[in-house]
Amino acid sequence: MARPAAHHRKLNAAHFAFMRGLVQGLPLREMWERYLQGEGSSSDLRVVRSTIAWIRDAFAAAARREARFGTARLVLIDAEQLPEDLQAMPSLEEFAESRGLEDFSQAEQIEAFETEFGKASQHRSRRSRIVQKQLEALRWLEGLVSQPPGPGDSVCAWLNPTIARRLEGAGIFTLAQLVERVNGLGQGWARSIAGVGKAKGDRVVAWLLANEDAIGMPIGRHVQRRRTDLLRQELARVVAPATDIRPLEKLVVPAELDGTQGLFRRPQAHCLIDASNDYAALLTWLQSKASLTPEQRAACKARRRGRDTGVDGVAEWLGFLSHTQRAYRKEAERFLLWAVVERRKPLSSMATEDCIAYRDFIADPQPRARWCAPRNRERWSPLWRPFEKPLNATSRRFTVTVLKNLYAFWADKNYVMGNPWTGVTVPRSSEPRINTGRSLTMAQWRFALGQAKQLPKTSTGARLRFALSLLYATGLRLSEAVASKVDALEWVEYPPDEEDQDHVKGWLLNVLGKGGRLRQVPVPLEVISELAAYLTSRGLHSDPEDPSNAGVFLLGKATDIADLAPSLQPAGGVDVKAGIVANTLYDQLKRFFEDCGSVLGADGDSKGAAQFAKASTHWLRHTHASHSIARGTRVEIEQQILGHASLATTTVYVTTEGKRRMKAIASFWRR
Repeated sequence: MARPAAHHRKLNAAHFAFMRGLVQGLPLREMWERYLQGEGSSSDLRVVRSTIAWIRDAFAAAARREARFGTARLVLIDAEQLPEDLQAMPSLEEFAESRGLEDFSQAEQIEAFETEFGKASQHRSRRSRIVQKQLEALRWLEGLVSQPPGPGDSVCAWLNPTIARRLEGAGIFTLAQLVERVNGLGQGWARSIAGVGKAKGDRVVAWLLANEDAIGMPIGRHVQRRRTDLLRQELARVVAPATDIRPLEKLVVPAELDGTQGLFRRPQAHCLIDASNDYAALLTWLQSKASLTPEQRAACKARRRGRDTGVDGVAEWLGFLSHTQRAYRKEAERFLLWAVVERRKPLSSMATEDCIAYRDFIADPQPRARWCAPRNRERWSPLWRPFEKPLNATSRRFTVTVLKNLYAFWADKNYVMGNPWTGVTVPRSSEPRINTGRSLTMAQWRFALGQAKQLPKTSTGARLRFALSLLYATGLRLSEAVASKVDALEWVEYPPDEEDQDHVKGWLLNVLGKGGRLRQVPVPLEVISELAAYLTSRGLHSDPEDPSNAGVFLLGKATDIADLAPSLQPAGGVDVKAGIVANTLYDQLKRFFEDCGSVLGADGDSKGAAQFAKASTHWLRHTHASHSIARGTRVEIEQQILGHASLATTTVYVTTEGKRRMKAIASFWRR
């Protein structure tokens, strides 16, 4: 039976070097680690044996194609398996001395030697001849079939078949695509591919490094270091600035497209901004939006633990944007890239027809491989693209709104003559702006609470339990929750008045929300009690108003990391006051919801399992709003709690009337 995939694979100098060492009897493990570690572990004898077998088969097939059938048979022979007694057979001199034949002629010594060891001598001579012939055959075959790997070669031509199939399943078909994926994701690149763990990934990288000159695509040195150990300036060197699909901070705008002589530019002397080209004018507009407060900027810098060292200029400023600025940058960046790379026009030369063409383009960016990539491709990565997928009607309306704002700012500052986006619209879809189905039912929420109580008694388990209560009780956004500190809590008391004779007291959380708007969110006493227990578990004072809790984040880092994962323990120990980044909480909650879904799925609740599989942190905000309004909270009060700019946004959570209509029709039909 033919061995699978052997005929698909190619041979290079490493295969011949390995086989020469094997033929000459050199240590197998040493030869394997030096030349073929990309095939797998040398301790996996099944892989070793199957790899040696397909190499011999490939040698024999090449010889047969040249009608060298004797050579084909020769290279299939394993000289190590030839019978011999080399350990028991002495040399001729040793034999003569041991038998007292020193004074005999050499011919007589040989005759006596062969009388006693003739069979073994013949075996030794035969093995030696076969080894020499095999080495000669390998030299001939290497000149015939050996070739270096190239960027366009398929991964299955060079890598272990099992690994190659896993890579192809992840959409990696060529060595060029493999190098791009490795460089684009860094050291943890293999985690994104099912069945390719760290050990296999490291062997693949070692093979790529050994062959990077032949492939012509170097492996970045950042791949060999942990992502958290890399400085931003080191990541910035992974992709060079260019006039191509690049993030805003790396886009090189050619002089003829930079807008210095834009078709609709006003005279520079009449402008109310100093910008002399479109790029600089875009940055001025972006800077005019609500930015991070000094405290938020300091907190952001602290979380990066010095990884910003050496970054300055535009790249440094763009590394500290508010949520609003990031959203606006994304839209302006996309339009600038399309204008420069695709349309070949400056932004200040854009006419309404260009704007209409762009509006249609974002509904289906083509070619997709050039413009789109998964959301988790970071800005330093060569895999980064400005779009994730075609934009729906709601997203396209937001794009048009932002770009109208950009040109309105420019026109107001006398940078351009007018706004080409005026009158450009996107038809509204029939879909609601917010999908209220993205929330948990009361039964599902109770189930989630029950599952949370079963979490391990670790610091991350305690944090997750408190986060669930906090997000459900307050409806905070993810970014607001991780940015909130204990000293933002305020104890208030409201005495009886003419409208209400109740004496009300409780806690308010001061939240800096979207658009830099400050609001106060009530926090139930029960949640404050949970906070007290959580603070105590972190080694902090249980009273939120205690002076020692100044600067303490509501959601803190894992305090038992030294016990659970010693390798991740920071050099100076864990700062119990420090907070976490949004991705940490998002990933933890996402995994928790997926586990809830698995439990429901095992119990036969497929719909509940599907609901939890889709759930994320924002679902808790929706769940809070839906449950709160359904239980009688007035919509205008919920608007203030959620921080919605428009009451219309909050009213989509009003499900009471819809529920009544549904029950009425069901009753009517039953009658």
